[in-house]
Amino acid sequence: MIYFLYGQNTYGLRQKLKEIIDEHKKIRKSGLGLRYIDLEEKRESSSFAQAAIDALKSETETMSMFEDKKLIILRNVLNELKGEEKFLDLVKKVKDSDDLIVFCEESEPDQRTSLFKFLKKYAKCQQINFLGGERLRKWIKDEFLRLKSGIEDRALEKLVLFAGNDPWSLENEIQKLVNFKAGKRIEEKDIDILVKPKIENDIFKTIDAMAVKNKKLAISLIHEHLQEGESPLYILSMINYQFRNLLVIKDLVEKGRQYQSIAKITKLHPFVISKSWDQVRRFSLAELKKIYQKIFEVDLAIKTGKIDPKTALDLFIAEI
Repeated sequence: MIYFLYGQNTYGLRQKLKEIIDEHKKIRKSGLGLRYIDLEEKRESSSFAQAAIDALKSETETMSMFEDKKLIILRNVLNELKGEEKFLDLVKKVKDSDDLIVFCEESEPDQRTSLFKFLKKYAKCQQINFLGGERLRKWIKDEFLRLKSGIEDRALEKLVLFAGNDPWSLENEIQKLVNFKAGKRIEEKDIDILVKPKIENDIFKTIDAMAVKNKKLAISLIHEHLQEGESPLYILSMINYQFRNLLVIKDLVEKGRQYQSIAKITKLHPFVISKSWDQVRRFSLAELKKIYQKIFEVDLAIKTGKIDPKTALDLFIAEI
């Protein structure tokens, strides 16, 4: 049997691989039969394909009186084996063997290759990409529960906005918050104190491009996030978050409030305040209200299935 795991979520991939390994070890407590085919030293070599063939052939043909079934793991080999028909022929031969062979690709493999197409058809496949929406929120809540803690709903929303949907980053932030609160329930103020907004590297550049009417750059930046595996609704939620901040801050500025007063009233993260202070000058209050209303309309259209999410984001930028 062959397993084929692939996707951008390396955290999820490694968790799934660990489940497969743990299940194998549970059946065979001695640990016998677990084989990693490590080809790192050959990765830049012209003999990589032959090394992969030799290693897989050796493992599947070698019998042991102590083993009835092996678990053989090949990590990140597909893109280096493009067009290698001999390797594909070997995989075809062993697909129905008693051994369990796992291909684990911690990236998006080239889907045009014969090897990818074969694995998609005959292997037990699982594509593991970044979580989004309610699945992401459930995963975060489960992680807090696993660490014997919990998180308020408002704090959860802010954590997602600040830390994004990368599970490696989220795991670090969750562990940091749990240690800080010594197992007590996480509140919104704890996120403000401990979590530096990931929004620094994402949404401010996009908002800046929108402010100077550089729609081409704004769309390009959004497409970069999509290519990195972020969901359209997550990107829209970040845009919504920042324009809501700009709308609140602009309203206070027009009422004559000063920087320190605005920071105290809004209770926003200091980093968000400083970035928003620069951006808010580039929009009129009327523009911000119009954009904020447009975000609501786009969000509703996506959630009711009236428009494809990626298309909706492009149209949103084009129409403002």
